[in-house]
Amino acid sequence: MSGEPMTDEELLPLFEAARWAPSSRNNQPWRFIYAKRESVYWGTLFGLLVEFNQLWVKDAAALVVIISKKTFDFNGQPSATHAFDTGAAWENLALEASARGLVAHGMEGFDYEAARRELHVPDEYDVHAMIAIGKAGDPKNLPFDLQEREVPSDRRPLSELVMEGRFTVDAA
Repeated sequence: MSGEPMTDEELLPLFEAARWAPSSRNNQPWRFIYAKRESVYWGTLFGLLVEFNQLWVKDAAALVVIISKKTFDFNGQPSATHAFDTGAAWENLALEASARGLVAHGMEGFDYEAARRELHVPDEYDVHAMIAIGKAGDPKNLPFDLQEREVPSDRRPLSELVMEGRFTVDAA
């Protein structure tokens, strides 16, 4: 990423796109805890990341922790789809970022329990992922081993992902 800061006018539309994701019973269980690099909160979110992610995330404009409420607001009952619904919100955010020429990179590499503790996430919420958001930078500014990774990753073929009628180990 470039290291350029983002204004609220650039960042908040990404959350607006996420807000419009579909959810079971329109519960909208997702929540986003963010910190811009120049804010007092940056150090807390940055400190949650594993060392490898800190290497390349240091030039992001914002970090976001994604959480979701495990129960429905209207009746307090468990929501089987809260994580699924939150994934739809994250995807909306990522697509909006891409449409605006921004980078939004989801990550698993951070300390989930420390995130819960340090960000004061209540027990009725699950911590799912972290996102680095920013303006695209020159890959040549990355360490060499990370430069080599700056290519689209392979995807599994549909034959491994799609199964008709029942689960099969070899879907093909």
